[in-house]
Amino acid sequence: MTIQAATPYFILNGHAREAIEFYQGALDAKVEALLTFGELNKATGPRKDNVMHCVLNVGSTVLMLSDGPMNGDLPPTGLVSVALDFDDPEELKRVFGALEQGGTVIDAPFQAPWGALFGVVHDRFGIAWMLNCLQK
Repeated sequence: MTIQAATPYFILNGHAREAIEFYQGALDAKVEALLTFGELNKATGPRKDNVMHCVLNVGSTVLMLSDGPMNGDLPPTGLVSVALDFDDPEELKRVFGALEQGGTVIDAPFQAPWGALFGVVHDRFGIAWMLNCLQK
């Protein structure tokens, strides 16, 4: 199988910077990477400074987070996805197809601006999966 990693990915509805600061204190997390919507796609207006993607090193593991596409209150249990990294785009497509059976496609695999094939699907159990394969 060509899945390289499975990483928890938090969608925080505009609360990402607050969460980063909290996890830095609570978990001694270190920011490895942080990209805003404005940096990625030159967005302007109120969302330009929102976190599009952040990687936090927590001990020997990684957490990822984003403000996501919306703002507002967080559900009581939060919004957590599982990010799967692939090294083969065909395997990504196969896994995506399997996960979408009985589920909901959020973003069919597409060429993302960060140079990857990327897609999002919620499986039939309601689990959100983010599939990513960097293109060479």
